[in-house]
Amino acid sequence: MSSAKRIGVTKQDNTIEMASLESCIREDLNENAPRAMAVIDPVKLVIENYQGEGEMVTMPNHPNKPEMGSRQVPFSGEIWIDRADFREEANKQYKRLVLGKEVRLRNAYVIKAERVEKDAEGNITTIFCTYDADTLSKDPADGRKVKGVIHWVSAAHALPVEIRLYDRLFSVPNPGAADDFLSVINPESLVIKQGFAEPSLKDAVAGKAFQFEREGYFCLDSRHSTAEKTGI
Repeated sequence: MSSAKRIGVTKQDNTIEMASLESCIREDLNENAPRAMAVIDPVKLVIENYQGEGEMVTMPNHPNKPEMGSRQVPFSGEIWIDRADFREEANKQYKRLVLGKEVRLRNAYVIKAERVEKDAEGNITTIFCTYDADTLSKDPADGRKVKGVIHWVSAAHALPVEIRLYDRLFSVPNPGAADDFLSVINPESLVIKQGFAEPSLKDAVAGKAFQFEREGYFCLDSRHSTAEKTGI
């Protein structure tokens, strides 16, 4: 109904941008979908000065709706973060983890990247960090500012997920105008990634939407779920 109101009524045939419908869908999902964390392109991060096997961190199910409750998310000294959330060097506009600098883990601690480990091809395989033990869900006591926030998943508790990223099926706004609609199919309309999600997704219900924080909206895909991995 929101989309129909936004478009209006006309007697003439018209092609409406898909973005208009998507905007209405996002508004509804943003208001109602519970949050969770998942890492779509994972790289290992080790917190070298973290002591103990781990702990539970309390996270809200919705940042603006306390009535939706909260959940307990496991945290440990080895976590997965998204590869795009780390750079060895970056300018000031990059508000994520950079070698030698700090960032906050969502609803957890402030960490500092100290060094990296790479494979024979030069790809980063592990990021080694230290953490400030007094910053669990609060600012550093000395007043220093940490602007960036990234999401994460505890490696020891991670749920393997196969994530389907859908884009526009066609590469043009009006495929019906093409001589052959097959010629304008977007080859990147479906990309499948192997990632990790927080363990609360074990209880996900097919068809019920949730938001992977900083990533987008997803739901359980029961057709592609197995005992080894969860399809999203």
